[in-house]
Amino acid sequence: MSFTKKPRKCWIEETFSKRECVKFIPSSKNLHRCVPLCQVCQSLIRCCCGRLMGEHLWHDSNPPISLQPVAELDVEETWSVELHTSVSPTDAYGTVDFQDAAMRVCRAKYVRVAVDSKPEVLLQLMLREWQMERPKLLLSIHGGSENFSLSPKVKQTFSKGLITAALSTGAWILSDGINTGVSKYVGEAVKTFGSHDLRKRNTVGITPWGVIDNNTDLIGRDAFRPYYPVGNPFSKRSCLSGFHSHFLLVDDGTQGKHGCQHGLRQKLEKQIQLQKIHPRLNQGVPVVCVVVEGGPAIVSTVLDYVSRAPPVPVFVFEGSGRAADLLAFLHKHTSVDRQLETDIEEDFLARIGDVFALDMAEATNLYALLLQCMEHRRSITIFDSESEDQVTPDAAILTATLKGTKASPAEQLSMALAWDRADIALKDVLWNGQHWQMGSLEQAMLDALVMDRVNFVKMLIDNGMTISCFLTVERLEDLYNSVQGQTRCFLLHLVEDAKKTSLPQGYRLSIIDIGLVIEYLIGGAYRSTYTRKHFRAAYSHMQDQEGRKDCAASTSKHKQGLGMNIKKNRGVQDLKFSGTSHPYKRREQQESSSSSQDVALSPGLTDLSCLVPFNFNDLFVWAVLQQRQQMALFLWQHAEEALARAIVACKLYRSMAFEARQSSMDDDMTERFKTYSLDFGQLAVDMLDCAFQQNKQMAMKLLTTEMEAWSHFTCLQMAVSASHIPFVSHSSTQTLLTDLWTGTLNMRKNSFLKIILSLLLPPAILLLEFKSKAEMCHVPQNHETMLFASDSVKTAQHTPGTDHTDAEKGFSINGKSLDPKVETVSSITVRCLSWITKLYDFYTAPVVKFWFHTISYLAFLILFSYVVLVKMEDYPNVQEWLVIVYILSTAVEKTREVLMSEPRKLSQKLKVWFAEYWNLSDFIAILLFLAGLTLRWCSDPYRTAGHIAYSLDIIFWFVRVVDLLAVNQYSGPYVTMIMKMISNMFFIVVMMAIVLLSFGVSRKAILSPDEDPSWSLARDIVFQPYWMIYGEVYATEINPCDDGQPCPPASFLAPFLQAVYMFFQYIIMVNILIAFFNNVYFDMESISSKVWKYNRYRYIMTYQDRPWLPPPLIILSHVALGVKGIYRKFRGDPETEEKGSGLKLYLGHQDRKKLHEFEEKCVQVYYYEKSECLHSNQMNRIKTIAERVEEMYTTVEEVSEKVHLIQDSLSKLDYQFGQLQDLSAQAVDILTMLSASDSLHLEEAHLAQ
Repeated sequence: MSFTKKPRKCWIEETFSKRECVKFIPSSKNLHRCVPLCQVCQSLIRCCCGRLMGEHLWHDSNPPISLQPVAELDVEETWSVELHTSVSPTDAYGTVDFQDAAMRVCRAKYVRVAVDSKPEVLLQLMLREWQMERPKLLLSIHGGSENFSLSPKVKQTFSKGLITAALSTGAWILSDGINTGVSKYVGEAVKTFGSHDLRKRNTVGITPWGVIDNNTDLIGRDAFRPYYPVGNPFSKRSCLSGFHSHFLLVDDGTQGKHGCQHGLRQKLEKQIQLQKIHPRLNQGVPVVCVVVEGGPAIVSTVLDYVSRAPPVPVFVFEGSGRAADLLAFLHKHTSVDRQLETDIEEDFLARIGDVFALDMAEATNLYALLLQCMEHRRSITIFDSESEDQVTPDAAILTATLKGTKASPAEQLSMALAWDRADIALKDVLWNGQHWQMGSLEQAMLDALVMDRVNFVKMLIDNGMTISCFLTVERLEDLYNSVQGQTRCFLLHLVEDAKKTSLPQGYRLSIIDIGLVIEYLIGGAYRSTYTRKHFRAAYSHMQDQEGRKDCAASTSKHKQGLGMNIKKNRGVQDLKFSGTSHPYKRREQQESSSSSQDVALSPGLTDLSCLVPFNFNDLFVWAVLQQRQQMALFLWQHAEEALARAIVACKLYRSMAFEARQSSMDDDMTERFKTYSLDFGQLAVDMLDCAFQQNKQMAMKLLTTEMEAWSHFTCLQMAVSASHIPFVSHSSTQTLLTDLWTGTLNMRKNSFLKIILSLLLPPAILLLEFKSKAEMCHVPQNHETMLFASDSVKTAQHTPGTDHTDAEKGFSINGKSLDPKVETVSSITVRCLSWITKLYDFYTAPVVKFWFHTISYLAFLILFSYVVLVKMEDYPNVQEWLVIVYILSTAVEKTREVLMSEPRKLSQKLKVWFAEYWNLSDFIAILLFLAGLTLRWCSDPYRTAGHIAYSLDIIFWFVRVVDLLAVNQYSGPYVTMIMKMISNMFFIVVMMAIVLLSFGVSRKAILSPDEDPSWSLARDIVFQPYWMIYGEVYATEINPCDDGQPCPPASFLAPFLQAVYMFFQYIIMVNILIAFFNNVYFDMESISSKVWKYNRYRYIMTYQDRPWLPPPLIILSHVALGVKGIYRKFRGDPETEEKGSGLKLYLGHQDRKKLHEFEEKCVQVYYYEKSECLHSNQMNRIKTIAERVEEMYTTVEEVSEKVHLIQDSLSKLDYQFGQLQDLSAQAVDILTMLSASDSLHLEEAHLAQ
């Protein structure tokens, strides 16, 4: 039986419905008594549902003929939703597009639902269909439904506080969703402070369908409807608020009537309250009622909220008006044991009547409801926006939510954790004297890590949470198995690659798997704690103990952590495990070799004190493997060895990026890993630079100090393993490498001349300058040098006269004076030891070894060239014997390098050794020489084959000189460029080979169609086209008919094919190759110096570990090393597995403590400088803004002056116009008088005539 998911459209129509009135019941008692109904009745008389008769839909019945009551019915019929409305599938759902928002795209999901819809179905619609984020808080906004005004201060406080609280906690906001009253202010708050992302604007409007203006425009199934929220000012309906994200349009069959949504809204709130605030937390979603203004009905709403069990906290904005101010006044002037005084009560009753226009009886009833609300005053919080001592409104809302729910401290901490508001938890939950149940804070810490709450982790650590006590094997495994999704899939993929096997479905990662992953990502000789024998044996023993306990008790119980079993199992009582990526610390007092190699859980294992508890390194590596960059950056700041952690993170992220790219995973994941790697890489460089500026010697000690917490690696080793070129090329690292290269030799100019001269004339060594011990305190030494120094000190201590009391009085041994003869012998002995030390320091310096081996190698090449060039005799001559001994001793040295390398397993040793190109070249050269040597002892033609093998083998030895040139700072970058070009030209050469073979095969087939099978065919199809690239076109073979022999069929095609081939191969492919080389050159030119500095570490380490005698005399060094090793083993010197594996600086406890304190100081200085830089940038911005404001102020002043001048000019002009008007009026008057006088004179003259 198969189930198919129903389409979204079909599911909504089947689940939700609408209601329509089907019975006309007049709402007015004064009816028009006409039969049949006239047009006046149908146009003026409304039904109890609010519609006219013509607006009803008569599906199953006919419209009434008369509105007169039926005589048989004694009781007047009352309209109800259940009896007089019909239910049908909803016909209005989809997306509404608000058209009045010119600057922002405002769209919202909507659906028309019946008033009796089930709240769980509504919640399913919102979470699954609308894909809203699960709420962590529900802000239910209540207030006036009519328009009212808020003061600017209250409006700003309400808007910013509401949206900040919602965005910071992931809350849902519920309101009426209309564009009037408090819902209008909610929309304006979203518009001003809200997010542009629709999924983050979880503002839900629960609106009556009948009060929406132009609601018919929304009818449509899965429709996209434009909506103009501009209503008719004379209409009683309201428009939808344009800045809500979702609308539930509640339909009860009425029209133009408010209030039907309240019941469904309460049910939905209670249903949301039953949901978990987070999948990891058992706490339900808290609900808080926010009151702004409001009428008498708001008081009943508040009473309903605070009377619930558990109560719903109410947050009142004082100063918003009406009901909110009344609640605030009564809350401030009353208490549990104090009521209002009589005169104040009378004034308050009068105030209620004035505010709501109520008579005294109604005001008294409302006052009684207000008093009932004050009985639950602990659940009511008053926020005064005008108060200067008030906290921010969002913090006040969240604090009221915590305190008003009467939740336990653990539940309050869970709510704050889900909101990711550590400030609220620190202020209101983790206060002094708070009582916590056993394990509450540990569980909160675990939840904070899983939920990636960095601020909470910081808060818990600052308040005394100890990581070593918190972190156990069980919790660490829970952390690695808690994250799901793409991160877990990638981690399982890494486990499969590390274990080289496929994992079953639902596989639970173990701590051993994580250790294998870490070793797989870091590579090389790195060994994690969890892969060591002691840890594996103890872990397996713990698992066996838990398995037997689970079988005896119940198979459904989870495995107990290793830390819990420490108290229960005496056999492993003192066993504690170390971190994910740091090995167990070596004991200062080593046990015997037999007991230390025993990995079985014997009684001796129960006393293991070398294994330490988990610490910040474990959480740091967990954060890196879980791809939580911010958490990793926070954990990086804590504990010791910050520089090492930064490099480890850089290496892990880089390896993860490589794995993601090789596995063809998401490109975004690969780029994210690269970005994270670069961040930590830059962090390591900045830290090293900061340390180098503080103290150069301490900074160089940080580079080479052995880190027991990270597989006994050094920071420099880890940086080289991570291919961190900027770190290795840093000035501090290069200074250290220079000191390592020269050893104790104190020379800066003409060093190679001095060294060569000293090699040729050994007595000249005593004339060289050497560095003091103080100058070399930061330089690490290998194990052999340390043993020689200690032996020299012991010899000096046992020399007579070393415990002298006074140089003039003579020496004393055990209180007895020595005569002058003994004094002379002692001084000679000390001087001889000084000479021996100088000789040892000279010959063990890497630069001296380099020149010594180079001179020997050049002599070997000369001898080998002589052997190859002259005739090979039946038996080797002296020169050939020297070459044979040289190469065989070199083979022995290469074998020693493999066996003495850091990895434990032989396969891993070979893998690391063959990863170096020159080692592979030497291996091939030695094998080829041994093959030639074997053949040369035979008679011809095998001897000739041996000579040919010699001739080919010398090529590899000559090419090896390039590696010697790479040591030089001038030729080294060019060698790097050449190697880069050779390694990157593969694909272009493949394309050229394809073109070459395509032409060579066709040309040979056309010109020689009758060839017999032979190997010469392969030579002809490759060689001739290949030489054509360099200009040899074989002109005589272009036209084979010229020599008089019969022409092969289609031979005329050969010249044409050759022309096309030369064009593609010579003009296109060769120029592409040249352009490629040119591009590589310019790319490498900018970084070649850094790459050479990075490769310099390999050269120095190569000669640091190599014996000072060159081949073939190196055999003597091998014999000496063998004798020393046998002697130490016979004497029983304790040597740990890490000694002698690399160049490390071994520090005592106090020196290590000082170094860690210095590193912590550098971290503090780094963050201080970073904050100062940020502060200075902000100050610069402020100064720039201030300068611009001053410029604008100056410009405004100039404009103002010009405006004043214009105003003065206009006033003067107006005055002048006024004068002109006066003058014109006077002129008119004068002209009128003149005209009148002229008329008078004319009349007089006329009369006179």
